[in-house]
Amino acid sequence: MNAIPPIEAQDRPARLTVGVVGAGRVGPALAASLQLAGHRPVAVSGVSDASVRRAAELLPDVPLVPPAEVLARAELVLLTVPDDALADLVSGLAETGAVRPGQLLVHTSGRYGTAVLDPATRAGALPLALHPAMTFTGTSVDVQRLAGCSFGVTAPEELRMAAEALVIEMGGEPEWIAESARPLYHAALAIGANHLVTLVAQSMELLRDAGVQAPDRMLGPLLGAALDNALRSGDAALTGPVARGDAGTVAAHVTELRRHAPQSVAGYLAMARMTADRALAHGLLKPELAEDLLGVLADPDEGPAPGTSGPATDAPDDGPEGGDR
Repeated sequence: MNAIPPIEAQDRPARLTVGVVGAGRVGPALAASLQLAGHRPVAVSGVSDASVRRAAELLPDVPLVPPAEVLARAELVLLTVPDDALADLVSGLAETGAVRPGQLLVHTSGRYGTAVLDPATRAGALPLALHPAMTFTGTSVDVQRLAGCSFGVTAPEELRMAAEALVIEMGGEPEWIAESARPLYHAALAIGANHLVTLVAQSMELLRDAGVQAPDRMLGPLLGAALDNALRSGDAALTGPVARGDAGTVAAHVTELRRHAPQSVAGYLAMARMTADRALAHGLLKPELAEDLLGVLADPDEGPAPGTSGPATDAPDDGPEGGDR
């Protein structure tokens, strides 16, 4: 589904005043995007110097005030604080009477649905969970990246149209997530995005240790192609020594990692085992080769089994040497 472009501000009058509680990387960008769609940011709260700078850059001339004052000024309030702080924030705002009936209260946590907003809902707020499935930099580039970004949306049925409208106005695409599925949804995104950063950063470090002068330039085309293939084909996109059952090469990898980057061995083994399981289930890894491979992964200090000291002679040439093979 193609993204629906945001409505230009000049095409319609501002409808809602917008406030932000928590000027981290997400809140100011979402408020700036809503401003482009015709809404009007009126207040933001932030504590750290970085938060103050982000608010000034993305929401110039919007006053910095305490959280309770944000709720007093805004019809739509974005609660963009860390997951572990959200429940206490909502409870505190509700207990102090800061929540107003009819006020749209939106949090952006991937972990939670709308139940975490229950104290505010009981005070009359209208609860929405709108989680942008994107990593944020805290700069103006985030506003541009929201175009076409999927949002994990959870909302009461009567607020479904309002939730969809807000996401579409920010240039995003709503994807409905059941309340009970929010933790699984968020875990899936963390595996894909957060762990990817760790893997890429680790790969670049190892390439530098191997003498590569520009690891980012080397990895860019390779990882871009791997990501595109994986999104298109899933497990069928698997390549490399694990998918081929090349136990000798995998054993050599483990030996070198133990020598140069012992802290990375556990991660390599865990991902290789998971890759082997998926390749075997998908029919890419031959069962007769899987036994030797899994033996190396289970007890890498023993080295490859007899007869597996080199690559299989019938293995397909499915990737560049030293790349995704």
